[in-house]
Amino acid sequence: MKLDRRVQLLDLVMRRGGYRIRDARTLADVQAIRAKRDAGDGPLGAIVGWVGRSIVGTVAAGVTIDHLEVPGADGPLRVRRYRTHASALDAPLVVNFHGGGFVLGDLDGNDWYCSTLVALTGAVVVSVDYRLAPEDPAPAAASDCIAATSWLAEHAAELGASGPLVVTGDSAGGNLAALVAVAARDAGGPPIALQALIYPATDLTMSFPSTVELADAPILGRADMDAFVRHYLGPDGDPADPAVSPHHVEDLTGVAPALVQTAEHDPLRDEGRAYADRLREAGVPTRWTEYAGVPHGFVSLPGICRSAHQAVAEIAQAIGSLDVADRLAARPR
Repeated sequence: MKLDRRVQLLDLVMRRGGYRIRDARTLADVQAIRAKRDAGDGPLGAIVGWVGRSIVGTVAAGVTIDHLEVPGADGPLRVRRYRTHASALDAPLVVNFHGGGFVLGDLDGNDWYCSTLVALTGAVVVSVDYRLAPEDPAPAAASDCIAATSWLAEHAAELGASGPLVVTGDSAGGNLAALVAVAARDAGGPPIALQALIYPATDLTMSFPSTVELADAPILGRADMDAFVRHYLGPDGDPADPAVSPHHVEDLTGVAPALVQTAEHDPLRDEGRAYADRLREAGVPTRWTEYAGVPHGFVSLPGICRSAHQAVAEIAQAIGSLDVADRLAARPR
């Protein structure tokens, strides 16, 4: 299925506006891109100021947001909590990790996704602002997400949620959610009822065919992927290390049940599908869904990608179907 022309236009603006990581060679280059995005400078800033909210969505009605700090692996981390006043005492706790290639991205980018998930499920969602590379290379991000999830699960009742624990994330965040699920399996907890992985980066070796077939895809291309991995791993990192690439974890038996979503026009497409296959082969209950006609990052573009709404609804349905046993197992003893 062909891409929406508005996606192609957005990609063109990003390319010409200098918002793509592919041209960032140094820490100063990365920081300049972050500053440009934060300030809304350049042509993309003009577009965001004009129709940005209609592209990336807004916080869902009735959802409140507050900001907290939780312990990370090497100091406190900022987190953003989303909830409604009507959330039940046994509401699920959903821990979210944003995308951005481990280098870019922040809590703002997932406001629509997190708040919509709350509105659809009544869950309490907590989004984690983990450390970014190249200032803090791998495995800092994963270590932060593992530590934060453990603390949040232990303090779920204080956060207004004593139901089942769910981890989720998009792109790099999907990678981190998958690694958190593996770490929880290995540590004997916390018990995770579902991992919802949105176009996850599961194999940083970038060896699947779609990375070549879709090397020039909009929003995320092979040159962007190369740059993200270079900044994240540093000069000595191994992309096949299971601590950074969940696809290379030798045994996935016993990790949390999974929902894996991929996008047709995404260079990460094949590795997401392959990870779902590996989970199934390990006996993990897994659902894989590929969304047609959309690029990488489509869930962050609900105004121009209708499939974003379908994808979030699918995740909400999976959370809503968590059975009574999951809820009882999640209650503090």
